[in-house]
Amino acid sequence: MNDNQPPQDPHPAPQKPPRRKRYSGKNPRRFEDKYKELEPARYSADVDKVLASGKTPAGTHRPIMVAEILQVLAPSPGDTALDCTLGYGGHALAILNAIQPAGRLLAMDVDPIELPKTEARLRSLGHAENALTTRRSNYAGCAKFVAEAAPNGVQIILADLGLSSMQIDNPARGFTFKAEGPLDLRMNPERAQPASALLANLAESALASLLLENADEPAAASLARHLCASRSTQPILTTTQLARAVRSHPGSDEDTVRRVFQALRIAVNDEFAALDSMLRQLPTCLAPGGRVAILAFHSGEDRRVKLAFKNGLHAGLYDAISPEPLRPTPAEVHANPRARSTKLRWARRTTATH
Repeated sequence: MNDNQPPQDPHPAPQKPPRRKRYSGKNPRRFEDKYKELEPARYSADVDKVLASGKTPAGTHRPIMVAEILQVLAPSPGDTALDCTLGYGGHALAILNAIQPAGRLLAMDVDPIELPKTEARLRSLGHAENALTTRRSNYAGCAKFVAEAAPNGVQIILADLGLSSMQIDNPARGFTFKAEGPLDLRMNPERAQPASALLANLAESALASLLLENADEPAAASLARHLCASRSTQPILTTTQLARAVRSHPGSDEDTVRRVFQALRIAVNDEFAALDSMLRQLPTCLAPGGRVAILAFHSGEDRRVKLAFKNGLHAGLYDAISPEPLRPTPAEVHANPRARSTKLRWARRTTATH
């Protein structure tokens, strides 16, 4: 031992935990400062207050039309179900509970950030290990997943086509224009290009077509011209920069901003191509008499679902489809405003074998 070293204290004072970062105002506004909402198990009473106020706690997601989905899908013990869009797992949990004992839930999600968190939450509930099988993929891979995990088909399929609140709430994901963040919009940030790169390289005519086809933007041509002029002055790299550029176009409002973000998000994630692929595959994934339910949130999605179910009925692939879309109740929309644009359609696979 070196005689020049000071003696070690045999009873060192315990380290104090670092003080939580202070924020201005009564309640934190920034996503990363909302520690109570981001730790729901520890601060359940505070999370309940947020829910009671009709808001969604930061970093979580409130499943939409759960009762209606359970009614049309009619899950039973022993069924095998496929959730094509696992998200936060609210719908999955309801279905998983309904198909026990002996039921199996296959769950897909393209988001590499949220999928492991949701899988861990569901597995912590104590169901059998083989009750849940997950795969990181978008719903275009549903037929391959079912062929490998349930070769005889599944009795239930659910697809919630909306964004998860976890993605919307976190500015770092670039889905919200209410806070500064990178203009990203990718559900899988490990693939493809962010929305900023897409916007920088689109020709004016292509941007106009994208705004019209993906978001039914009524001023698509003039707005595309305006955005191209704006990006030539200064690159549009953040969510708030894009929102300001849209608002500066004559006649634009907050709905215009939402439509522009929607159009870019659909393009970046190639959502319509993935949806069309899933809709073609659904009949082959369902066992005879199996049921599928799809939640859509804007006209472009709902048109595709409606047409696919109608064509499937005429081709004898389905023996029943929803005559009209189901909508959330006024009480649910009041409690969860993000449900207001939801349309639920369902179809039932024919029992005939081909």
